[in-house]
Amino acid sequence: MAPPYRGAGPGAAIGDVLTVQNDAVATIEPARPDELPLQVVFVCTGNICRSPMGDVVLRHLAARRSFEDGTTLAEVLDVSSAGTGGWHAGEPMDPRARDALERRGYTDHGHRARAFETSWLPDAHLVVCMDRGHRQTLAGLARARAGDYRYDDRLVMMRSFDPRAGGDVDVPDPYYGDDDDFERCLDLVEAGCRGLVDLLAEQVGARPRP
Repeated sequence: MAPPYRGAGPGAAIGDVLTVQNDAVATIEPARPDELPLQVVFVCTGNICRSPMGDVVLRHLAARRSFEDGTTLAEVLDVSSAGTGGWHAGEPMDPRARDALERRGYTDHGHRARAFETSWLPDAHLVVCMDRGHRQTLAGLARARAGDYRYDDRLVMMRSFDPRAGGDVDVPDPYYGDDDDFERCLDLVEAGCRGLVDLLAEQVGARPRP
């Protein structure tokens, strides 16, 4: 059973983050902005519902976005997912999430849950958080590791890429719900991933190819 996250409350703003005290924290150089592939990591609580949905959907949509040279966006992306904790490490995707994906033609690529590692931050282009609690947790971990705010801009919200989201920034956790909750979750993930694909395709178009 996935535990509820300990994050931002209902009145929290997107930029709210944990305050972490650091002593003699080694700094880390950020990834070069022109490097390909672009690493995109989706993050939720236990990495069995929302974030693997994002992983599967982005891979699917990116494989269908072509460039003038005949390559696809998927060829220059490294997409993965993780949880803020390792409660479900090694487990497959929640069957209800997998069923919702399959009903819309998506295929699980053999997902196994894992916890997010701060060592990934220097190479990550975007870390896509499903709700404010996830961003808050990762911002605290990132600042503790780096000793500064250098990674804050890489921690983004899934729904920030959906122009119809308005002020609704969170993708609600369907874990304690039913199939309808998973369908609604997938609706939000798909809408965010469509906008994310547009952004990534624009960014890749302006970068040198390997």
